[in-house]
Amino acid sequence: MKTYQIATIPGDGIGKEVIPAGQQVLETLAASSKLFRFEFENFEWGGDWFRQHGVMMPADGLDAIRHKDAILFGSAGDPDIPDHITLWGLRLKICQGFDQYANVRPTRILPGIDAPLKRCGRDDLNWIIVRENSEGEYAGVGGRVHQGHPIEAATDVSIMTRAGVERIMRFAFRLAQSRPRRQLTVITKSNAQRHAMVMWDEIALEISKEFPDVRWDKELVDASTARMINRPASLDTIVATNLHADILSDLAAALAGSLGIAPTGNIDPERRFPSMFEPIHGSAFDIMGKGLANPVGTFWSAVMMLEHLGEADAAARLMQAIEKVTADPALHTGDLGGKASTAQVTAAICELLAASKPRMAA
Repeated sequence: MKTYQIATIPGDGIGKEVIPAGQQVLETLAASSKLFRFEFENFEWGGDWFRQHGVMMPADGLDAIRHKDAILFGSAGDPDIPDHITLWGLRLKICQGFDQYANVRPTRILPGIDAPLKRCGRDDLNWIIVRENSEGEYAGVGGRVHQGHPIEAATDVSIMTRAGVERIMRFAFRLAQSRPRRQLTVITKSNAQRHAMVMWDEIALEISKEFPDVRWDKELVDASTARMINRPASLDTIVATNLHADILSDLAAALAGSLGIAPTGNIDPERRFPSMFEPIHGSAFDIMGKGLANPVGTFWSAVMMLEHLGEADAAARLMQAIEKVTADPALHTGDLGGKASTAQVTAAICELLAASKPRMAA
């Protein structure tokens, strides 16, 4: 029996509710499978750790999770701590420390979800957004001078390297090649950003020649927002810079019904380090501790984690359970217009998993 070592980092806010729910679901899945098991180790890093120690995670924190098979992450964000401290001190420290350069965000309308695009068929919105996750606008290059004076100035510099752009483009083309439509849209803003984004476009063209079976096009980021709404069926796989994809993926999740159901994977494609999987909904302090958080985004992130670990059958079983739960309006949480609690949704998923059978049961 395989054993997977998983680091759980609930982080802040509702992360402390949805990550334990995700662990419960994964343990139920493993128990019904009998083909693998999980060993979880929890790390209480985040805002509370910052209040005690002055940092979001220990200086040697990466060493504590370096040899895990994967990381299940909740959220980073605390109303009493500046956002740049919570983000750079925890999530980005892990993403950049482990060179998780491909951020992958699948989006589709799940059964039973009342998505806002009324003229959109469920199969018309089935996207996967690839976000460059290591450089670009979040490279951390810049500074402030003359603070507090009238001549105060601040800069944030977007850094793009040929190596960084080549690897994310190649990853995106491969991913598009693996999907039925074999279609990729490259998001750009090279009409205004005439250096780095022009290089981005040029490298996209170069890499495209390695994938002659992939149809691809280029779209300005501002125009792409309208295309996502007006022509959703024209999109399939999308690749964009760190900032552009950050924004577009939140729009995509909203168009699919709710940020509460959206998953993401921070991937090291070369598997030198553990990859990290997380819901994209944020810490949502306004509902923290009330049992109202939608755990579906965490469960879908767990599906991505299982796929990354090579447990395709288990991933499919969990995804089928998720779709059965979302198809039932009685199991919709508040973000979907329902009244179900985090615990009720989790219990329903676990019940379905316990009753399902793996294809290769021992």
